Amino acid sequence: MQAFIFPGQASQHVGMGRELFQQYSEARDIYEGASEVLGWDVARVSFEGPAEDLTRTDITQPAILVHSIACLAVLRKMGVDADMVAGHSLGEYSALVAASALSLPHALRLVKLRGELMYQAGLDRPGTMAAIIGLADEEVALVCAQAGERGVVQVANFNSPGQVAVSGEIPAVERAMELALERGAKRAVRLAVSGAFHSPLMESAVEGLRQALREVEIGRAAIPVYANVSAGPIEDPGEIRANLERQIESPVRWRQSIERMAEAGAERFLEVGPGRVLIGLVRKTVRGATVLNAEDPLTVARAVESFASA
Repeated sequence: MQAFIFPGQASQHVGMGRELFQQYSEARDIYEGASEVLGWDVARVSFEGPAEDLTRTDITQPAILVHSIACLAVLRKMGVDADMVAGHSLGEYSALVAASALSLPHALRLVKLRGELMYQAGLDRPGTMAAIIGLADEEVALVCAQAGERGVVQVANFNSPGQVAVSGEIPAVERAMELALERGAKRAVRLAVSGAFHSPLMESAVEGLRQALREVEIGRAAIPVYANVSAGPIEDPGEIRANLERQIESPVRWRQSIERMAEAGAERFLEVGPGRVLIGLVRKTVRGATVLNAEDPLTVARAVESFASA
């Protein structure tokens, strides 16, 4: 069985999607339709930057979504599709489009709003995130509990065995980094983010997104979508809506999602969209799985050759 996985924020780079746009009419159609919905030229910003614009949360999130769905359109044209999907944080919206639970225009509007709300929440309640490398999940959770004396901090991303991100108020995150190193972590690295994503500091963003989710049409997923919040498969529209409401301030259970997908029969994982972050996480989580990425004509062709012959 085949799983498509979709990247989240920080996978963007200037030039992403350009070659797909040039070679495939399916990709051009996605970019042009998205630009009409958003009211700005997604292709120009994605292909030309500047990098400062492409790293703005309200621009980054729609741009990554568009690139991912453009790649998906080309893969499907070539006869490659998925039995199940998942997306890392923002990437969950791409996964829901791939599963036909969200239309691309609805996903674009939600993601644009999500980026704006998350950016504003970061201004209203400043915070940060850090990657902790080389500690077990339980150890990182204990570190966060101890560092809680300095403020809000919690595990934000369970990315792969020994790779966890924490999120919260700056003094508390800095204390968690110190404690993690004292407990034997290999590294504790502050991340370049504009807020404490996937923590209670995002509460105001949750409230803003909830109203938009009530107004948008969500269909039943055609294939299982493994949710960040629960790490389990969801298909029901009500479940999907509730999951997206909670997702911004809840931990991303990525490692657990990948494990559950493998248990359900996924043997081949394809990262669809910019970057190669997720394929590295899958390799650390599921030994022996076939793992590829598809972000440009060359990698799409390789994926088609590998997956079509499986």
